[in-house]
Amino acid sequence: MRVAPFILSVVLAAVPAIASAQAPGATAPAFRLTDTSGKSVQLADYRGKFVVLEWTNPECPFVRKHYSSGNMQDLQKQWGARDVVWLSINSTNAAHSEYKTPAQMARWLDSQGASPKAALIDGESATGRAYAARTTPHMFVIDRAGTVIYNGAIDDRRTANPADAKAAKNYVRAALTEALDGRPVTVATTSPYGCSVKYGSAF
Repeated sequence: MRVAPFILSVVLAAVPAIASAQAPGATAPAFRLTDTSGKSVQLADYRGKFVVLEWTNPECPFVRKHYSSGNMQDLQKQWGARDVVWLSINSTNAAHSEYKTPAQMARWLDSQGASPKAALIDGESATGRAYAARTTPHMFVIDRAGTVIYNGAIDDRRTANPADAKAAKNYVRAALTEALDGRPVTVATTSPYGCSVKYGSAF
């Protein structure tokens, strides 16, 4: 029986394990990428600030769920206003059919009214692999010392239905709320859900 392409794209909707190098309490892997305007951006630029890493792919229905509902943009604006650095990373390999050029990625984010601090193109997929990013979206929260304090799903509604986004328990919001209040993160690890990151080869 032929498996539909959509099903193939979401085979990693439930990922049971988190690589230990990116587990909460570990130092976030360093990276340097180019943003959609051609500027070089590295994680070290934001030492001393909280940072959110959002793995994204405009072709993924789970990503579109959070943008069409306005959920992702609300998070970007809410936490950007509190000096949290929000970085959207597209690790789709340049050889994959779903790869977006910097201009294409910028146009899509603009059409969605998105407001990350920067949108980064990881066309060689090196940063995605360093973080063991499995799905789009896959979310990481990094504290002021450069330590991972959250790794996993954006929320607890593991569907592609935009109507579910607003009613969900949002793990990223909860982690940032606790961390910025000086409290430990209650839920620091969950299994990410969504479409598989398009690395272009076995991960």
